[in-house]
Amino acid sequence: MDLSSLIGQKILLAFKAKDGPTPEIIQAFKDYQPAGLTLFRPYNVDNPAQLRALTASLQKTALDLGLPPLLIATDQEGGQLMAVGDGTPLPGNMALGATGSEELARRAGEVLGRELAAMGVNVNYAPSADVNVNPQNPVVGVRSFGEDPHEVARLSAAMIAGIQSQGVAATVKHFPGHGDTASDSHLGLPTVPHGLDRLQAVEFPPFRTAIDAGVKLVMSAHVGLPAIDGPDTPPATLSENILKGILRHDLGFDGVIVTDAMDMHAIRQGEFLGADSIRAVNAGADLLLVTADPEDHRRVHTALTEGAQNGQLNAEELRASVERIAALKAWLSNQPVPDLSVVRCADHLRVADEIAEASITLVRDDANLLPWHLSDKKRIAVIVPKPLDLTPADTSSYVTPQLAAAIRQYHPRVDEFIIPYAPQSADIAAVLERAREYDLVVIGTLNAYNQEGQTALARELLKGQAPTIIVALRLPYDLMAFPKAPTYLCTYSILEPSMRALAKTLFGQNQARGRLPVSIPGLYQAASS
Repeated sequence: MDLSSLIGQKILLAFKAKDGPTPEIIQAFKDYQPAGLTLFRPYNVDNPAQLRALTASLQKTALDLGLPPLLIATDQEGGQLMAVGDGTPLPGNMALGATGSEELARRAGEVLGRELAAMGVNVNYAPSADVNVNPQNPVVGVRSFGEDPHEVARLSAAMIAGIQSQGVAATVKHFPGHGDTASDSHLGLPTVPHGLDRLQAVEFPPFRTAIDAGVKLVMSAHVGLPAIDGPDTPPATLSENILKGILRHDLGFDGVIVTDAMDMHAIRQGEFLGADSIRAVNAGADLLLVTADPEDHRRVHTALTEGAQNGQLNAEELRASVERIAALKAWLSNQPVPDLSVVRCADHLRVADEIAEASITLVRDDANLLPWHLSDKKRIAVIVPKPLDLTPADTSSYVTPQLAAAIRQYHPRVDEFIIPYAPQSADIAAVLERAREYDLVVIGTLNAYNQEGQTALARELLKGQAPTIIVALRLPYDLMAFPKAPTYLCTYSILEPSMRALAKTLFGQNQARGRLPVSIPGLYQAASS
């Protein structure tokens, strides 16, 4: 390859279109000869058939231009982050953590990989192997398998095996670990303020296990490690000590390192992006995940080209990096492409239901309310907040929880109340007034431990005459906000399989077998394996 081609193979682009490559992205293919693209739900995805047509068109465009086959990547994690919303609604990693089942994690990976392969996506930015030990972590949460490094490691390895068995490359993330941060790297630079011994005991083990399991890619995190890089720590994406030192040398990873999105504000933006792109490549990154701004495409390619020409980039390392990318593409080129009919097929939906039913966790039932045995005359109120995307790495806003509909399968008199994610005093008063009319109240919460309105409503409902059951639909930590709640369950997901499984559990048709994958501080410890 000439220099321009080498540089292009270091870059993943993005663009905004769903029907096919735009004139702008075709020109970018000609100008930059990129390694591939990252597809995002709001920019590129409507449904599986549309996505398969889009990816086929992109690959044909590359072929017609004489480019190597494209890496086409997306975030299809299951649960909170689903780039393809019409895929099988797998409950997600923390639900898998609640099951404790490697077999279910592997089968979830198979579903993810098989469906992406059918849609022409060959790289999945999953799984998240972050160890979520910080309840205030705003970006990982239920995307993690839990707080036990051993559990996270074994379930991550199982999911990787499942994904890659279907000919799709898995990407373990976010190295060196984003689970003990209290800020979001989309917005600034978080740090993990621990010494090397602690990092080796908690943050690193899942990545070591993933590497041993043969994961094809590792995604770097835009988090700083002061213990490694000192008080003026850069993001790990820009740290040679972390990428070359720890990931390559200490952990022995010889696959492809891809950065997290380079438009996140832990990385300098604007004209500084070019300089940070050179820093990332020198640190050891093989692929730079550049998003949809054409100016950023230009900035990154120009900076890398000039860096290669003026000696800022090492020519030998550049060629070795592109060889790793070529080896990944060669592996992908030999994989079969399933028929589109596998997406949401009956077998895949059964996997989602099995995970959901095994994950429902009954934390306590001091009021002995479960299972329900209700006469048809009893009235049930179901109160659920409207989901929001609580971080850019979130697709919850696309989901309408179907808890009331699931309960109606077992009881005829169910009314649903959808409240704002952050209910105000008037919202709370209105719901409390109506709740007096009911014999039983079920309230779902979405990170209520950090949301005053949801907390206030739950506390007031617990004071009422009607027995009240609280269900954490996202993180289990909500019990900290109302620690005396007598009946409390966790689903870890708002997707339909979890709502159906919860309803079955409430009526005694499913045993609550799930275990807490994270501790609820001051109340309950995470279950051990």
